Amino acid sequence: MQAITVRGEDATHTNIPVVADRRASEGKYLGLFAAHQPPEGAWFATYTVDAPSAGVHELTAVATAPVEVPHTEAVASYIQLAVNDGPVTEIARSQPYWYESKPAWGGLSTLRLGDVELRHGENSLTFSVAEPTVVDDATVYVLRLDHFTLTPAEHPTLRDAFVGDPRTGLGTYRPGEDACLTLRLSGHATRPQRVRYTVTDYFGKRAAFGAATIAEGESQTTVGLPRLPPGNYRVEAALTASNASPASNATRPPLTRHFACLPEERPAAHGPANRFGVNAFVSSLVPPSRLDAFAAAMKDMGVGCVRDGNSWPAAEPAPGAYDTAHYDRVTKALRRQGLSAVEVISPAPEWAMSDASLPLPADLRVAYHYARHLAAGRDTAATPHALQLSNEPDVDVTRGTGDAHAAYVKAAALGIAGADRPPLIVLPGVAEAGHFQRLMLENDVVRYADVWAFHGYPDPADQDEPEFPGAADEQHELSRRYGADIPLWMTECGVFLDAAPQTDLDPAQQAVQARYLVRSMVEGLAAGNDRQFWFGGPPVHDDGVYFGLLSRDFQPWPAYSAFAALTSLLGEAHFAGPVVGLPSPVVGHAFDTGRDQETATVLWAPLRSRIELPLSGGRAAVFDIMGKRVATVTPSAAGTVGVDVSRDPVYVVTTGGGTPRERPAPRPRGRARLSPAEHIVLSQRYHVRNAAPGKDNGDAEPPLGYRLGARTRMSLDVHNFNDTPRTVTVTAHPAEGWSARSTGSRTVDVPPMGRESVEFTITAGRAVERRVDHRLAFTARLATGAGGTGTTAAVPPSVSWVQLKSRYPHRF
Repeated sequence: MQAITVRGEDATHTNIPVVADRRASEGKYLGLFAAHQPPEGAWFATYTVDAPSAGVHELTAVATAPVEVPHTEAVASYIQLAVNDGPVTEIARSQPYWYESKPAWGGLSTLRLGDVELRHGENSLTFSVAEPTVVDDATVYVLRLDHFTLTPAEHPTLRDAFVGDPRTGLGTYRPGEDACLTLRLSGHATRPQRVRYTVTDYFGKRAAFGAATIAEGESQTTVGLPRLPPGNYRVEAALTASNASPASNATRPPLTRHFACLPEERPAAHGPANRFGVNAFVSSLVPPSRLDAFAAAMKDMGVGCVRDGNSWPAAEPAPGAYDTAHYDRVTKALRRQGLSAVEVISPAPEWAMSDASLPLPADLRVAYHYARHLAAGRDTAATPHALQLSNEPDVDVTRGTGDAHAAYVKAAALGIAGADRPPLIVLPGVAEAGHFQRLMLENDVVRYADVWAFHGYPDPADQDEPEFPGAADEQHELSRRYGADIPLWMTECGVFLDAAPQTDLDPAQQAVQARYLVRSMVEGLAAGNDRQFWFGGPPVHDDGVYFGLLSRDFQPWPAYSAFAALTSLLGEAHFAGPVVGLPSPVVGHAFDTGRDQETATVLWAPLRSRIELPLSGGRAAVFDIMGKRVATVTPSAAGTVGVDVSRDPVYVVTTGGGTPRERPAPRPRGRARLSPAEHIVLSQRYHVRNAAPGKDNGDAEPPLGYRLGARTRMSLDVHNFNDTPRTVTVTAHPAEGWSARSTGSRTVDVPPMGRESVEFTITAGRAVERRVDHRLAFTARLATGAGGTGTTAAVPPSVSWVQLKSRYPHRF
């Protein structure tokens, strides 16, 4: 049987233009790139295909993938497909499938789009696009199709095994609900097909098994499952060899899928009391048709916040022209499930940057107005719970410095704070405590924020039992040093697990992920973090590493179930303290769940053992890592209960019998109303030839300050984000051996939302050591009286590092 190949330009009916390109298979291809909505409900191309025989065909296409792949950053909209009179269905494959696509030409890849069933003779295939995507600085509809190929299969194969309806859910249910396992072929059976299946739990114990027959002419069958306890379940299913099915089926590897039975006893905390979050970046990682199901699955997992992001260049393609509709649908979908969105602001649009300001806007007023729009200029239902002002600015490849980023943070924060009901202001999520972050803190940014944020990952080389990093302890020490009385959020934590191409993590890796998730969340909260965000939720594969909690088929892995158990059993998760008196190396942390006189203790150990856990009366229930109740016990005469511990964390939940614990008072919003002086933002500006060296993804060694000559001209920009004119007097504080002389008046009158500059010449004395970072600070006083008279108030400083690159005045 021969494959059928159809050129993209050979559509029998289409509203998409044909583009000439000599790289295409016949010098042309179907090329859609449109910012306006389709004229007929969808952009489409219908093709007529003559099939020599009926049956299942594998569909591949040379086209542009809907996500970035290693060989190109070009992306397209998700394709919808209709075959003959069948329904229009989105090809909603996950990022790992697309990521593994092979390059074709230009930005096109060879894509596997799945199986289609054709009838003998004439068939119609319609490719369509109904949702836009983000390409650089535009939100557009994109479909580039060179050609597609239909390769006939000898027989239908077993293609899926799932619990529930994959169109509305991701394979989860709760105890007590009827659960059925659906086994589905790639097409309609030409003869009866016998399927054997086995269901095992997280620990490898068989929970169900059996066989089912898919009747001739049918494509699937459904079998009931027994009542199962909470947990994560692995399905292995395969077609069997028989008189009615080809023996070749017996040689195929079994199909592997997952489903989850969710915890039943204790609901996760809701609203501000919930301490758990997940990273999603939905617009990049979740197909549009899966958005509602994904949001529901995150709610069922018990998280309160979803950290997402958008593209500033696409949201503001031209100055003041805002278009956030593409991202607003994500926030609305999350809010419909009761989830809060933490939106991360991306680097600025190209039109807003200069060579010297990259990756920030050259004019801080641009940042102010964009942040104000995100906080107050959108549909209320799309307003995020919190805005994080950037992601890992300390480990990019730009020359952006901590002081420049601090000025940007202040301007954006002022834009947010001016809204009637402003979202929380979250400091940038820094990758590691270092020069960049300390310089930001020297610029007094904390007073502008509600939340301090940071990230932390274990050593990528540790693939067995990774250790929780010391990032939390470092960040809490920094926050104390800088007097930051605001909550700390670990907005990214996760584990690097190596993944082979075209495969999911194996069961052992899935167990490592589940165990590390629980331990990292618990240890982060025990370190004092107010919230913990896992990276990440959707299926995501990056450069040989898999991060997601869902399989490449959007089914829940053990780590998903472990997360659901954690949020259920810990409730509000007020850390009560480490468990004392445990034998080494057993680890235990106790939490007040926020429920009446209830404590949840989390225990684990590197080796399996039995311990006696001290309890102060009452009842105790023991739950495994998946949330299954494994024992109900009462304390012995000695006031202890016996608990089996291992690498898989267990929970001991006790109720009653003790004195009610005083819970910590809720932290107040850390930022008071900002004063007029705090609405003045100072920012140092240098010529591009004086730019600091690139950060080299955080690997650059000091000196990292601006590279100055023996005599260098620079400007101190004074931004006034007040709604009235202000008079500001600035003062320079160079390090020893340096001098800073203003070339004009150091007092400027700045109009509302205006910017004025004070010019300085920075001179290095002969004793200044070269290629060493030196501190250069500017302070200012704001006149509080009319006409620039009266008392003054201190303006937050601008502090940078500078290095002497040359001893010669005009050599840079």
